[in-house]
Amino acid sequence: MSLVTLKDIANEVGVSISAVSLVLNDRGSGRVNPEAAARIKAVADELGYVPNLLARGLKTKHSLTIGLLADGVASTPFAGPMVAGAQTAAAESGYLLMLIDTVGMSGLETPAVKALLQRNIEGLIIAPDYNSRVKLPRVPRSLPIVVLDGQPDEDAGPADWVAPDEAGGAATATQHLIEAGHRRIAMCNLADDRYIARDLRRQGYEDALRHAGYTPDPSLHVFSPELTAAAARATSLELLQRSERPTAVFCFSDKLAFGVYQAAAQLGLRVPEDLSVVGFDNHAFVAESLLPGLTTVQLPHHYMGDWAARQLIARSRAVAATGTVSHLAMCPLVERGSVAPPSF
Repeated sequence: MSLVTLKDIANEVGVSISAVSLVLNDRGSGRVNPEAAARIKAVADELGYVPNLLARGLKTKHSLTIGLLADGVASTPFAGPMVAGAQTAAAESGYLLMLIDTVGMSGLETPAVKALLQRNIEGLIIAPDYNSRVKLPRVPRSLPIVVLDGQPDEDAGPADWVAPDEAGGAATATQHLIEAGHRRIAMCNLADDRYIARDLRRQGYEDALRHAGYTPDPSLHVFSPELTAAAARATSLELLQRSERPTAVFCFSDKLAFGVYQAAAQLGLRVPEDLSVVGFDNHAFVAESLLPGLTTVQLPHHYMGDWAARQLIARSRAVAATGTVSHLAMCPLVERGSVAPPSF
């Protein structure tokens, strides 16, 4: 089915195309007969006319459309709020968000960027599937870019960015365990160094211990070889069978916390009576499903999506460019039932 054009409406009403254009762009007052104007609007509604925003954008230089190029974000369950945040912020500003997700397939980025540019987008959001450094695509220098949940590579060129305050969130989690009375607090971290979050969350964990007057014990910092509950369970079994086992474990992620729960159950330890556990991510399919519910750190996906869209729109409206803006989004603690004072 083809789109209804101004010519179709003009032929139906029996007026010129220019008259239809004036009326539908709210510029017909005093220039088009009121009765004809009313008839034009009625016919436009009857035929289901919608304006060609792409054509209008080419004329006005304002398409009111921003692009979001994602890499696996749309297929990641707990990152959905990130896209929702950007979509809502764009709509509130009168913009349309156009999303393309490459789902990790190599070779799709270049044609995806070209497709977005052909639609006259006014700015581009780049969203990796996890907090990381990203290479920016080749686009016109005048096109503003915001990296969502990551940072531009050092050689990538200027771009604003927003990412979680990973270290701050880890410090909050560890401080919560300290305030509950724990002193021997372990960290079940991830061995894979591709993740920026790995070292930042360790930094926050150690900073909180030092701030409380405790020296971090390297022997209590253990690594899961994979980001799975099964791998964390194997790592935690060794940790929890030590003669001086920890009374609490802070985990790199909720998936690893799941593995700690499993190891504790296998050894006859109760959460939180015998072992307190705190995770990171607030993964809906894990944190709320565990029994007791997992106290964890919330990744601020919705907030970051909102910030990225608003920052990009502000950039697109700016007359002159200014220095790049970076923002670390706060990661709040979500308390459930997995933390209690130590039993010994």
